[in-house]
Amino acid sequence: MFETAIAGSLPKPSWLAETEKLWPEWKSSGAELERAKADATLLWLKVQEDAGIDVVGDGEQSRQHFVHGFLAKVEGIDFEHKVKMGIRDNRYDAMVPQVVGPLRLSGRVHATEARLARAHTGKRLKFTLPGPMTIVDTVADRYYGSGKEGRIRMAHAFAELLNEEARALAADGVDIIQFDEPAFNVYMADAAEWGVGALERAAEGLTCKTAVHICYGYGIKANVDWKQGLGDEWRQYEQVFPALARSRIDQVSLECYHSHVPAELMRLLDGKDVMVGVIDVASDVIETPEQVAATIATALRHVPAARLFPCTNCGLAPMRREVAEAKLAALAQGAALARSRHGG
Repeated sequence: MFETAIAGSLPKPSWLAETEKLWPEWKSSGAELERAKADATLLWLKVQEDAGIDVVGDGEQSRQHFVHGFLAKVEGIDFEHKVKMGIRDNRYDAMVPQVVGPLRLSGRVHATEARLARAHTGKRLKFTLPGPMTIVDTVADRYYGSGKEGRIRMAHAFAELLNEEARALAADGVDIIQFDEPAFNVYMADAAEWGVGALERAAEGLTCKTAVHICYGYGIKANVDWKQGLGDEWRQYEQVFPALARSRIDQVSLECYHSHVPAELMRLLDGKDVMVGVIDVASDVIETPEQVAATIATALRHVPAARLFPCTNCGLAPMRREVAEAKLAALAQGAALARSRHGG
């Protein structure tokens, strides 16, 4: 009961890449960089296990960014001529690659890190991929056409590639494949109309558990400023949760602690596992086990205990390493306290 997990990313060590950045530059190249990525992956597996996290991940140590790490192995994308584009409905600008032709994978994307992680942990292993709608919102298009129809065509093209890699990851021994869709919280009507359908295509035929992560973003200034303007109640989930409840996706990861999301919205996910965010990724303040247990108790009013999985609100990538480590420990300790109180 109350098995713990992280949303996905963890801070990169200072010897691997720049720290406290969303798009960090690598500190080395070639074979040295590949060795450093592997070392960082093994380091964070050990940290998660030592903290008592139940479902572990690679921490996305081999990816510069959670979207662009996947796109690096996609043909039809021009990384040489990036353009500045507003993403997440122009919340902030980013330098993004351009889609210039038909999309196809040039080979396996994440085989190295997934197999490495599987070989070095006996715990359940989760692996994250960007969702098709969020990819569409993080690239510039020069091929599929403007407007909604072009975005839908491109989303389904990416979904085909994601499905190809996801099936291979499942064969590598991954227990849970999670698609990250922060765009669902920005384009809510489109998410319900066609985003969930593209997501289901990405997950089609998978025999492992499937999940989707929908949050209010990393703890960077642009996201913090955006959230401050959302009002006293954040009801974005209300528009997409019913569509997810009808979908074939097994688990939904959401933001809860220190948010203004009404807890009762979790009821809209009846029949799904719910990964409840009990750790704030926008603050360096370390949660106490009591605070984590209290958030779990709040969620229990709306989610059956057997379907409740305490998690982080979002990835921890831009945080200081020591803060992230302390938050992982608080997550595990708080879940243990909740088990002692609720019969687990």
